Amino acid sequence: MKDYKKYYVIPAEPEIVFAALTNPLTLQAWTGDEAEMSTEPGSEFSLFDGSIVGKNLEFEEGKKLVQQWYFGEQAEPSIVTIKLHPHKFGTSAELRHTNIPDHDYTDITEGWDEAYFGALIEFYEDNDQ
Repeated sequence: MKDYKKYYVIPAEPEIVFAALTNPLTLQAWTGDEAEMSTEPGSEFSLFDGSIVGKNLEFEEGKKLVQQWYFGEQAEPSIVTIKLHPHKFGTSAELRHTNIPDHDYTDITEGWDEAYFGALIEFYEDNDQ
């Protein structure tokens, strides 16, 4: 199991980025895929047409979300924590993803850079937010 930590700068305010990560309609707008999401702790979510599924654990409006991502049977849960901080260019998103299965690590880290945060950054750059 491996951990991953990285910072991304998104050209939108933290409250807007938080909505983009938690509102199913906004998620669909920037991912282009079906999304199921709620800000209710304990609720399950599905992103990228079911490619990513898990459970929502904790939310702090405009500042933080914590999720458990499912990778089948694991001894330790895989936890994603995203903290949002104001930044002079919009938002600094601090990502911490723990307990990534070794065989999924490269796909997951590339996914964070390209499909997840890469797409989110591009969405706001293209929309001049």
